[in-house]
Amino acid sequence: MAIKIIIRRRVPKEKEARLLPLLLEMRSKATTQPGYISGETMRNVDDPQDFIVISTWQSVEAWKAWLASKGRMEIQNKIDALLGEKTNYGVYYYG
Repeated sequence: MAIKIIIRRRVPKEKEARLLPLLLEMRSKATTQPGYISGETMRNVDDPQDFIVISTWQSVEAWKAWLASKGRMEIQNKIDALLGEKTNYGVYYYG
């Protein structure tokens, strides 16, 4: 069953220029992973520091394999260090 991963981050304006390339690198690597379907990054119109990343995976197992991968963890550690907090993930089934 397909799932959606939802990640919400607060990104101060002064860190945005360093974050966006990391998000692009993460998505680029994710697209090559078994089970990856799609992804998008959105910014709140009323609050430009509020970002949401939504990715779609074929299964929880595919997501967990990506979550545990060394390549993803290296980029994720850079994101967490830049923003000063650990990223939290919401995993959702359809329906």
